[in-house]
Amino acid sequence: MKGLNKNLKVFIQTYGCQMNEHDSEKIAGILESAGYGFVQEKEKADLILLNTCTIREKSEQKVFSEIGRLKRLKRKNPNLKIGVCGCIAQREKEKIIERAPEVDLVFGTLNFSKLPQFLKELGQRKKVVNVAPSRDSESSEDINEAGLTQSFGIGAKREDGVKALVTVMEGCNNFCSYCVVPYVRGPERSRSEKEIVDEIKNLAKDGFREITLLGQNVNSYKAENGNGRDFINLLGKINEISGIERIRFITSHPKDFSVELINAMSGLPKVCEHMHLPVQSGSNKILKLMKRKYTVEEYKEKVDMLRERIPNTGISTDIIVGFPSETEEDYNGTLRILEEVEYDSIYSFKYSPRPQTVALSLKETLSDEEKSKRFSKLQNLQKAITLRKNKMEEGRIKEILVEGESAKGDGKLTGRTRENKVVNFEGDRSLIGKLVEVRIKKGYSNSLLGEIANNTVLGNINTQCHCEE
Repeated sequence: MKGLNKNLKVFIQTYGCQMNEHDSEKIAGILESAGYGFVQEKEKADLILLNTCTIREKSEQKVFSEIGRLKRLKRKNPNLKIGVCGCIAQREKEKIIERAPEVDLVFGTLNFSKLPQFLKELGQRKKVVNVAPSRDSESSEDINEAGLTQSFGIGAKREDGVKALVTVMEGCNNFCSYCVVPYVRGPERSRSEKEIVDEIKNLAKDGFREITLLGQNVNSYKAENGNGRDFINLLGKINEISGIERIRFITSHPKDFSVELINAMSGLPKVCEHMHLPVQSGSNKILKLMKRKYTVEEYKEKVDMLRERIPNTGISTDIIVGFPSETEEDYNGTLRILEEVEYDSIYSFKYSPRPQTVALSLKETLSDEEKSKRFSKLQNLQKAITLRKNKMEEGRIKEILVEGESAKGDGKLTGRTRENKVVNFEGDRSLIGKLVEVRIKKGYSNSLLGEIANNTVLGNINTQCHCEE
């Protein structure tokens, strides 16, 4: 079957979380293997793919606004093909077809491994819409039998040569009342331990130093013939891989976050002292309505255990403001948990109703204006906490993995502490990919300013030296 010209150039734009970011890397890997090339500017592309996020209403608005802007490019270049994939495509294919007739290709999260086939079909007709069955119509067994886990094994095209994202599991079985993820990502599906370990060994050979393990709930990872400690066992095996210096993972659900995992983290030197533990609300009433399956007290108890066992752990979280029936008292509970836990950073959102979720049936009790006021106050509180904590780092010497040049374009290098704090400092580009010791000179709201301490370089790519050992 004749497909699109293999000389066509592709531009991929990604919205949303690190899972989406890694999906785009996989999509790029598929296209590269099929012979397609890539460009960095939309104006030079023959195929533009928007890899989308539907976790918030605002995310959807951004995508449809971008499609509107792409109309102008298509008028200039009638041969331009526009594709929408990912979470919005999985859930809202009818809306895309209705609102954006200029879109030529629509495919979801559960079947992007079939992209070369879709492009062949696109060469034969004007439009291709192919979204795999969602959780609404298929059971977990049906989805697995349909071969939708094949995307696990796709070779990703990674632009970053220092740190890599690696999927360990996909999907979610929790069904929090506000969340659309189980519907767009399907049920939990775990990758084989051997596949994961083999991929990371190859990444180590290619010079990658840091691995971030991805999953909607990594604590739910299940290996073949597992024993209930599957994720802990996986961390142990990755910790033994020569060449990998740092291990991170996201996301952990508080209900599954265990003392066994805390003990494992403290005993594995390559696992970084950072935990993203979404709390969502500081009110037990709201947590129950959200179907989060833990209380504020249980959450704080786990944070206390973590900090007792690993005192310097950096902790980040997710917060939703303005959930239906949230009172001033409920909201004040959220402010209290920020003050008591003292997060290093937060990801905060105003509640927005999502299709198919249980919370969609709950009556909204707050105006958007009131949500915005609460959101602003929450962010200002966290900014003060983050600034205070960052200033406490001044004068300390921290181990930094140098990731590249600072995004500010000021010629500085940038990297992160093991606790996941961004540090910018003067240095030669030859340090990229190396572990260095940096003295913190100044703490700011979003980052730290440092200087190399005694020209100390702790390790080099492709060596067997591990600074922790």
